[in-house]
Amino acid sequence: MNNKPSLNFRIGMGYDVHQLEEGKDFWLGGIKVPHTHGAVGHSDADVLIHVICDALLGAANLRDIGYHFSDKDPQYKGIDSKILLARVMELLRENHYELGNIDSTICLQQPKLSPHIEEMKRVLAETMKVRVEDVSVKATTTERLGFVGRGEGVSAYCVALIYKVDTASDAGFSSIKTI
Repeated sequence: MNNKPSLNFRIGMGYDVHQLEEGKDFWLGGIKVPHTHGAVGHSDADVLIHVICDALLGAANLRDIGYHFSDKDPQYKGIDSKILLARVMELLRENHYELGNIDSTICLQQPKLSPHIEEMKRVLAETMKVRVEDVSVKATTTERLGFVGRGEGVSAYCVALIYKVDTASDAGFSSIKTI
């Protein structure tokens, strides 16, 4: 009935936005970034980790971050988003998926993120238990346009590639992964 070939690769996309507020800690990519403003949210409001979670969950057709970690649930109040990301990776692996790679972009006017990108990549890779080269983090401004340009908020995008692992034989993916 379904003649679609089974390629075992899946992609997902994530998008998130958080308001910025003066005096709050600014967590981004699992690290505390020095800034006068921080993101507002139920957890630590790490917009980058949230989009990564959504991209991964979407690729595996496992709903979204809010479904698994509700902002109505007090156990997630102020939680370190790295804990959520680690749990998402557990869910993927429980469903026999592994990460191919992620590619993410943070949209933020200030502060400049270039000095922090490599540390973010290292922390994210460590949290997900993947290679650093499988984690791409980029940053851009919005040329002072919109809420990001006015310094009112931060947004981020992420796409993720995952693949299904055949637990019986690994389906030859170990050779694909090393190409």
